[in-house]
Amino acid sequence: MGYDTAHKTDVESVVPEEFGGMWFLKDELGTSELGVTVLELEPGGKGKAHDHGEGGQEEVYYVVSGAVDVHLGEETVTVGAEEAIRLDSDQQRQIENNGEERATLVLAGAPLDR
Repeated sequence: MGYDTAHKTDVESVVPEEFGGMWFLKDELGTSELGVTVLELEPGGKGKAHDHGEGGQEEVYYVVSGAVDVHLGEETVTVGAEEAIRLDSDQQRQIENNGEERATLVLAGAPLDR
């Protein structure tokens, strides 16, 4: 078969429901390099600060609905519905929902060729 499908309910969320939810779909889709994650953040919710410098993975965050602030060290970039941001692997980042509605994002990441 030349394709695989997945739904976020096929896997358990790694974030408690009161904060939204985070579903890693890489294994369900059987991808070898590309990670695909659905993230939902309630108002006031935020992810952990991190980077992927060691693993060399760049990421793209696409906001499906709502808006989020992406904290990038000293800088903060607001990304709204139907917008995307690409992040270098060594860029420190933290996502935060400072809006009044739940934000839904699709996160995609893959290792850079080295």
